[in-house]
Amino acid sequence: MAQFQYVGRHRTGRMTKGKLSSESRREAVLRLREKGIAVTHLQEAQTNLFSQDLDLTLGNPVKPAHFVIYLRQFATLIKAGVSIVDSTRILAEQTESKALRKALLQVEEDLRGGTAFSDAADKHPKVFPVLFVNMIRASEYSGTLDGSLNNLASTFEKQHVTRQKIKSALAYPFVLLLACAGTAVYLLTNVVPTFASMFEEFGAELPTITKLVLGASEWMQSYWWLLLILVAGCAGAVVFANRHPVASYYMDYALLKMPVFGALLRKATIARMARTLSSLFSSSVPILQAITIVEKVVLNKVMANVLETSKQSLERGGMLSEPFNKHWIFPPLVAQMVRIGEQTGSLDTMLSKVADFYEAEVDMAADRLKTLIEPFMVVVMAAVVGVIVMSIVVPMFDIYEHVRS
Repeated sequence: MAQFQYVGRHRTGRMTKGKLSSESRREAVLRLREKGIAVTHLQEAQTNLFSQDLDLTLGNPVKPAHFVIYLRQFATLIKAGVSIVDSTRILAEQTESKALRKALLQVEEDLRGGTAFSDAADKHPKVFPVLFVNMIRASEYSGTLDGSLNNLASTFEKQHVTRQKIKSALAYPFVLLLACAGTAVYLLTNVVPTFASMFEEFGAELPTITKLVLGASEWMQSYWWLLLILVAGCAGAVVFANRHPVASYYMDYALLKMPVFGALLRKATIARMARTLSSLFSSSVPILQAITIVEKVVLNKVMANVLETSKQSLERGGMLSEPFNKHWIFPPLVAQMVRIGEQTGSLDTMLSKVADFYEAEVDMAADRLKTLIEPFMVVVMAAVVGVIVMSIVVPMFDIYEHVRS
């Protein structure tokens, strides 16, 4: 498929230009005509290493806020009777996200070629998540696209808020710890050596605390590169764990079992699972397919394994809640709510209530954690700096007394 550059006049009267992927010049002209553009100039784009669009983005290139706005606006346009093709074109023109605009323009081309919206969106996995594609696919069959889009917007919005709470709660102590470590390293490598040479000149008898700090200072000046190797090694271990299924499972297990932070991550994982599963059920996605989707988006291997066991239980004619009862990651409340939902036929409602409860728990736990960690980290920082300062001040008093006498 070739790339064509075009210049033309839109039916609104304004001049427009851009690029279009097409099999031939004739097809390109026909596509542009369908868009209401009268072509005045069309030529095949010259492609080389520098003119190609290189995909260098990591993770999802679309900000959650932009994606939620897109979903809300899409739902409004569909409810107002605007066609999916026109809605996609309108939203591509007004979105602030360049990655989303590019994907929507390509989706529009596929839609005009007869491709279903879900299949067209599935070609852009970095922009349109698996959850989005499958819920849209289900709504295409049920005819409830506007409701599914609003449901999706609420789901992504709540997940984004929960994720930000978790990041804030985890980042705060990390930043304080980094500041504490940086202060200690600076004192040991720049301040302490100055006083060490002074102590040697006076030949003073140094207390044990000063000897320990001077030893740490000498080690830091000689083997600072070991710290860089340690940091690089830790980063490499995390990358390896993310790519290796077994290592990834044990890393997620260790994170959930961490003191203090583990409980917070566990609640966030349950909230994400319940919210996603509830949204899929409410959009009439078959239960086995819904569980498969949640396994991919839950972002925790321990939870994914439990969901896989639940799927096997359903295939054998059992209940979804059975594996929940037997695994430590789920509190009794979750298993009981899921069981009630299965018995009453209101599983989506019960899962939504579980998600609401644990999202509120995450909010309170994150705020409480930051409140408790702040004074603790201040004490740690004061202790580290205080020990270093004391190791310098104590022998200086001895030197002062020696000089006076």
